[in-house]
Amino acid sequence: MRVQSLTLVAASAALLAPSTFPDAPPAPLPDPARILLPGAPDRAVPLRADRSGVRVGPLPHGPAAPTSPARPDSGTGARAGGERTEGDRPVRAAELLARVRDCEPVSRGRYRSDAGAPADIPVCGTRDAVYWKADLDVDCDGRPGDRCNGRTDPHFTPATAYTESDGRPLDAERLPYVVVPGPSDTWDPGEDDIRGGSLAALVHGDRVRYAVVGDVGPTDLIGEASYAAARSLGIPADPAGGGVASDVTYIVFKDTEVRPIEDTAAAGKAGERLARKFVDGG
Repeated sequence: MRVQSLTLVAASAALLAPSTFPDAPPAPLPDPARILLPGAPDRAVPLRADRSGVRVGPLPHGPAAPTSPARPDSGTGARAGGERTEGDRPVRAAELLARVRDCEPVSRGRYRSDAGAPADIPVCGTRDAVYWKADLDVDCDGRPGDRCNGRTDPHFTPATAYTESDGRPLDAERLPYVVVPGPSDTWDPGEDDIRGGSLAALVHGDRVRYAVVGDVGPTDLIGEASYAAARSLGIPADPAGGGVASDVTYIVFKDTEVRPIEDTAAAGKAGERLARKFVDGG
């Protein structure tokens, strides 16, 4: 979670032109601040851990927009005789990174990775997806568990912007989800058909993992995902000091939605299919 910055990101007409996707420099860590919780020991906690402030939500789900089912001839299995097609092979990190190498900005300004960091992260887009390259801070909010609770996370909030099918908050320990910025003059995710449950691909190193949009953060910060998402990428998931300072690519597919939002198997299958279509230019 992050402390919401009071600095407004100015819109820049120059961002509207295509550009090479920028590398996100490691965000400098601010000096630790001492934060006390009732019943918790006095300990120093880095400010970057509190990146979300007061959560928005829970929000109602928008109209259902399920992903299209795979066509019978879409090549989801091996051909007769054991021959495998290109569509059978899992999408590689290098393929996705090549597809998002260039940036056509859809945001009217740029985001910070953490409070006090430079505002140098645009949200880019194509016809089918939006994407950005940033750090990954660990969101442990939602249903309390062994690893995500008020003792392990000094800024824990038992709520998420979107909820499971039974109305309970999402489970950050088990559900890979990403956090999108709140709507602002910089960017409104809803304008690009991004909603709770939208499918996302996360890339870090040579790993590709699939997730859903599960929470909403501050309007000027970007680069956050759940405990489960961090673990799936091999990133330290400690909510108080885990995460990674750069080189995580977030790709969110437009006009998609996993229902129920907690169905990780459905997200994985649909995510792989959409990622293959995306890298193939479809």
